[in-house]
Amino acid sequence: MEEVAEGKDFNFPKEEEKILQLWDELDAFKEQLRRTEGNKPFVFYDGPPFATGLPHYGHLLAGSIKDIVTRYASQTGRHVSRRFGWDCHGLPVEFEIDKKLGIKQRSDVLALGIDKYNEECRSIVMKYSAEWQKTVHRLGRWIDFENDYKTLDVTYMESVWWVFGQLWDKGLVYKGFKVMPYSTKCSTTLSNFEAGENYKNVNDPFVTVAFKLDEDADHASLLAWTTTPWTLPSNLGLCVHPDMTYVKVKDPASGAVYIVLEARMDQIPGAIPKEGKAAKKKKKESEPEAAPFEILSKFPGKDLEGKTYEPLFPYFASMKAEGAFRVTNDRYVKEDGGTGVVHNAPAFGEDDMRVCLATGIIKRGGVLPCPVDADGCFTEEVVDFAGKHVKDADKLIIARLKTQGAIINSGTLEHSYPFCPRSDTPLIYKAVPSWFVKVTAIKDRLLANNAQTSWVPAYVKEKRFHNWLADANDWAISRSRFWGTPLPIWASEDGEEVVVISSKAQLEELTGCKVDDLHRHFIDHLEIPSRQGKGTLKRDDSVFDCWFESGSMPYGQNHYPFENKDFVESNFPADFVAEGLDQTRGWFYTLMVLSTALFDKPAFKNLVCNGLILAADGKKMSKRLKNYPDPVGVINSYGADALRLYLINSPVVRAETLRFEEAGVKAIVKDVFLPWYNAYRFLVQNVHRWQSATGKTFSATAQATDSHQANVMDRWIAASTRLLVSYVREQMDAYKLYNVVPRLVLFVERLTNIYVRYNRKRLKGSGGEQDALAALTTLYATLLTLCKVMAPFTPFLTEHMYQNLRRVADEDDGYTSVHFCDVPESTEPSEDDRHIQESVERMQAVIEIGRIIRERNIKPLKVPLRKVVVVHEDRAFLDDIAGELRVYVQEELNVEKLETCSEPLQYSTMRAVPDFKKIAARLGKTLGKKMAAVTSAIKALDAHEIAEYEQKDSITILGTEFRRDDEEITVLRAFNEELKKQDLDGSGNGKLLVVLDLHTDEALSQGGVAREFVNRVQKLRKTAGLVASNPVSIFFQVAAGSSDEAVLQAAVSSHEDYVRGVLGCVPLSTTAMPDDAKLIAQERNLLKSGELSCNLEVILTQPCGSAANGLTMPSG
Repeated sequence: MEEVAEGKDFNFPKEEEKILQLWDELDAFKEQLRRTEGNKPFVFYDGPPFATGLPHYGHLLAGSIKDIVTRYASQTGRHVSRRFGWDCHGLPVEFEIDKKLGIKQRSDVLALGIDKYNEECRSIVMKYSAEWQKTVHRLGRWIDFENDYKTLDVTYMESVWWVFGQLWDKGLVYKGFKVMPYSTKCSTTLSNFEAGENYKNVNDPFVTVAFKLDEDADHASLLAWTTTPWTLPSNLGLCVHPDMTYVKVKDPASGAVYIVLEARMDQIPGAIPKEGKAAKKKKKESEPEAAPFEILSKFPGKDLEGKTYEPLFPYFASMKAEGAFRVTNDRYVKEDGGTGVVHNAPAFGEDDMRVCLATGIIKRGGVLPCPVDADGCFTEEVVDFAGKHVKDADKLIIARLKTQGAIINSGTLEHSYPFCPRSDTPLIYKAVPSWFVKVTAIKDRLLANNAQTSWVPAYVKEKRFHNWLADANDWAISRSRFWGTPLPIWASEDGEEVVVISSKAQLEELTGCKVDDLHRHFIDHLEIPSRQGKGTLKRDDSVFDCWFESGSMPYGQNHYPFENKDFVESNFPADFVAEGLDQTRGWFYTLMVLSTALFDKPAFKNLVCNGLILAADGKKMSKRLKNYPDPVGVINSYGADALRLYLINSPVVRAETLRFEEAGVKAIVKDVFLPWYNAYRFLVQNVHRWQSATGKTFSATAQATDSHQANVMDRWIAASTRLLVSYVREQMDAYKLYNVVPRLVLFVERLTNIYVRYNRKRLKGSGGEQDALAALTTLYATLLTLCKVMAPFTPFLTEHMYQNLRRVADEDDGYTSVHFCDVPESTEPSEDDRHIQESVERMQAVIEIGRIIRERNIKPLKVPLRKVVVVHEDRAFLDDIAGELRVYVQEELNVEKLETCSEPLQYSTMRAVPDFKKIAARLGKTLGKKMAAVTSAIKALDAHEIAEYEQKDSITILGTEFRRDDEEITVLRAFNEELKKQDLDGSGNGKLLVVLDLHTDEALSQGGVAREFVNRVQKLRKTAGLVASNPVSIFFQVAAGSSDEAVLQAAVSSHEDYVRGVLGCVPLSTTAMPDDAKLIAQERNLLKSGELSCNLEVILTQPCGSAANGLTMPSG
């Protein structure tokens, strides 16, 4: 293996760029595909983004999830084709061209020419594709850009036509008028989920308008309230609730009579006198009070049904003879807003349309007043406001009604209102002719197919998506736009003869014209001769909603069914898809609708849904506000691996929100990658040391993975590795990435802080050649397995390590990249594995508790202590601690002796604590009022009774038996404070107790001096840049005439084995240093240990004589 840089000198981003070069040299992605060719396919659908914008953190998150899952699938024996896709049609592209060309309205496009407009759109669809490819490549994501799919490709568009043709043949398509969210800026309808993307709080005008009833004895007017005055010229009806109580009231000042919902009388100014400051002031000044409105009568809303009223405007007054301008009943009227009287303009409200159709105010196929053009301006039908945009006309309409005396109240209201997500202009709701898919006809099948899928997290499927499907309406799939896949519908002028085209060949056959492109400007002029004598059939000028196109992606990317028919049908549904939470109403929905309509199957088996990434302040990331760091800058600072792991190890993978913080990415490098890298570096250094010391070549051997290794820590890390592999496979097979990363991070922490830390001396050769070889091969095997397991998550760092690790493999196996290696197979954990895991975990608890006791008593670890006593009732554990694990506990706690004790009362007090919930659950009804007495008796158990309970595994209290297996009684142990008088102190975690003997003497003090001396030497070695394979001679001296020199000499001599074991030799006095010794480094500083305090000088030289045995590695 090659030497490696120190962690502080290892530049993760720069090294990642070297790995990218390596992958290019290996042609790694294609090579992986070649190696897995013929394996069972793993089918993955990549949702197509628009290339008219740059990738953001949301894209990088989804891309990381997709890359991890597909890499894992490939490394577990599947063949995973990965094609990038581009969404090329629709409003995002048109909106950019509108801005570029100054397009203001639909007529501007027609004047320019659809051909020129569409070619302008085509020219920018891949505007940022190079930036996308560069960023995705830098992220480490392996995906095919050369063989990508685009929704503008003729092959893709032809498959979309086939999909539509299938729906038509199944009777799932119809044309109708429907009130839809409508962007007047973009001159097109939007889907409901698009309309829900951009709500804003705005101030809109509101008016309360009087509609005069015909033939009313009191000349009453119904009062209706609205925040859309521009819809009033199209009013055809008024609606009230049939069962709610309405009142007819008279204004004593004007004599006017009004009808409103009783609960909403306060909406009439002055109807209900208000007791406020102004009223009190009037009383004080003896001004006459306004008389309250007189209630003439009360009645249910059904009594108003059928009454007629005078139209506010003359534009559609002729429809009164056909049943318009009439009061209707419907239960959608609410009493929590307005006046309880709703004005209906059926062309501009979904409920308005429904009510007016149900009550005969308008008829299907009849006249529907809709005096608003494609750009949101009034037509000549509304002559007084013709040419005015509806929102601009609000003030003019209000002014006109005021002159008529029809405005009872007016003002402005702040409320939440939908805006176009592209143009950022207010939407309106408008009835438009559209082609629909009958989603309601297949709703039961949608729910059944959704039940067959597996989502992570599951609640998104079971709640959010299920509810969306359950409430789904028919889907308006046509848009009155230009740049998109044209609807393949040719119809006669009367609409009675319709031909739906399902392929390019069919169009060529029926028109007699060669067709090379399916966009509007290539086919709009084509006509099909009528078979019914109706002249020629012309194409409906609509294009598909781009969501229909993206939902057709499983078929379009494969040009199905014209090509790849067998492959698609034998590998459908897909194994996996992943996108953001917002796609529950977008791509996930359209995939499910179309697959259900076509094949009565879900489109996918498994889905991972991620949440939204916000700025650190909790706000939406905004380029304008600059409230987030540039993604490319973050990658260049910390590396793609760090960003990937930060995102995957966060709540966002559980469909929750993440407040992105750059410090979190930095922490991944510091807390995960550097310790992991340092463990790898430690291996490499000590392999070189071992080779230098033995003259042999290190090679990986089978013993590294043998569960019967002699050393307990080798067996423990091998068992831990096997358990990690099993866990990762289990969780990844369930697509639960959020469970995998914390476990991987924990493993790295245990590897570095337990295995490497506790075995530093063994790895350096303190136990001899064979023991060092065993430790090195164990660490090698662990790191190699960890690289293979972590490769999908951190592809760069694992590749960097693997390339060096494979140099010492037994033979060249041809796996030139870690990403060509399989993730190791799972193995069922043995009883030995479980036992060693538990024992080491308990040992670690002993060490951590011992450190706490030292800190509490101000006894630094460098100060040796006489002994530690481990108290536990489990003899098997105590045997492990006193046997194989003894050396690790003694070294980590720096104690001379370790003793065990299975008699807790020797060092501790015990008390029993009842678990009230568990006892109540089992015995609540039986014990009744005795519950308090029983729990009190449990608390009162003495130490001997508790010991007997633990020995016999049960105890009877007040006639009730309690068994240990039920865990209804917890036994807590605490250190016996009386023992502190003997210089003992202890602490525990309930079952385990650790006791330290804090008494010190001269021999212990000398041990502390020796340890501190060794520490100074090691620090100097590190400062000098020496590595394990650099032999040196070590000399030292203290200030001349100091009596501390003898103390130091005595400490080094009395602990010669320890000093030699760490430094590789016993340092000599400077008096023994040859005159020609070649200096490497020297340092003079203060050495303090206990009562010793002296000026120490340490000198390192090139090897000279018998002092040249130092083959040590700097600590830390």
